[in-house]
Amino acid sequence: MPSKDSRPPSYFGSEQRRCNEKYNPRDVCHCNDKCGQFQNCCEDYHIHCRPDNIGDKENNTVNEGGFSTRDDAITNEELARASEQLYQSDRNRAQESDIILNKQHLASKTKGQEDESPEPLFQYVNEGKLFSKPTYASFIKLLDNYHKKVGTGEEFTTDQLKEQDTFLMEIMKTDIMKELYRFLHSKNRYDTEAEFVADLKQMWFGLYSRSKDDSDSSGFEHVFIGEVKKGKVSGFHNWIRFYLLEKTGVINYLSYNYDGPWTSYPDVLGMQFNWDGFYKEVGTSFIGSSPEFEFGLYSLCFIARPGKMCHLKIGGYDLGVQTYTWDKSTYDNGKKYIATAYVVSP
Repeated sequence: MPSKDSRPPSYFGSEQRRCNEKYNPRDVCHCNDKCGQFQNCCEDYHIHCRPDNIGDKENNTVNEGGFSTRDDAITNEELARASEQLYQSDRNRAQESDIILNKQHLASKTKGQEDESPEPLFQYVNEGKLFSKPTYASFIKLLDNYHKKVGTGEEFTTDQLKEQDTFLMEIMKTDIMKELYRFLHSKNRYDTEAEFVADLKQMWFGLYSRSKDDSDSSGFEHVFIGEVKKGKVSGFHNWIRFYLLEKTGVINYLSYNYDGPWTSYPDVLGMQFNWDGFYKEVGTSFIGSSPEFEFGLYSLCFIARPGKMCHLKIGGYDLGVQTYTWDKSTYDNGKKYIATAYVVSP
């Protein structure tokens, strides 16, 4: 990978003056204290505007959401160890020679939509090696099962539902997901692996409405596929999806505004891009991670810190993941769907 260059102290482009701004329906995201309730916060809101909300600092646990009793609580130290273990277990991640990036322009502001990087972001990806792996192949089959515009209902065919099951089956064969289940089982969250897999399918693939349609979105679609809402890109935090669309000319990479401290994969990149004419002002993605690593890490944070900042470590470096719960509908007698999950500055 190229050597790390200088980077701004925060990789998000919004400025602090947006904090607690008045609601403007023309904005695709917001920076006020109600944005969490309405699931429309800007992705840098937690960095610039919101105080840390990791729970009971004295006891280093979270007392709201997730685990309700002290015996079942997951401490921040346990989360850090668990995430590091998942990182070490990622046998399918890219090696340094498998991906070559051409990051080009480092942006200090992200609202201009100028194309400061004339070349594609991905200069080379070893597709033959990576995409032939069962977890990658089953993940890629899911990518064409969704409509990108919020408000267009999703209807899955029998084959598409089988593709969801195949993906879950393949990732559960990996050390990452087996380790994640063992950890959550030890914390009394799941009694059996079958229960764990069934819950993953519901929280990620279960449909809900972000608009007027009763089934136009899901956590998986929002995080890994991306959606278009009010003329802008929402979600979209996966490097494989980005690479495949950039390869076909549907995505135009504009610039980057954060390059993580990792010198091997997975790394984290914050970037700006246009997707089929729709703008993504700030998008963060792991680069070079396996599908099971992202899916597992986001699931860990959603289960342990639902709707909160999740403080992790991978490769010896701090990492933050923010999740949101979907509060307008539930499954299985009150369980909440994933609204979103993405990497943030630690």
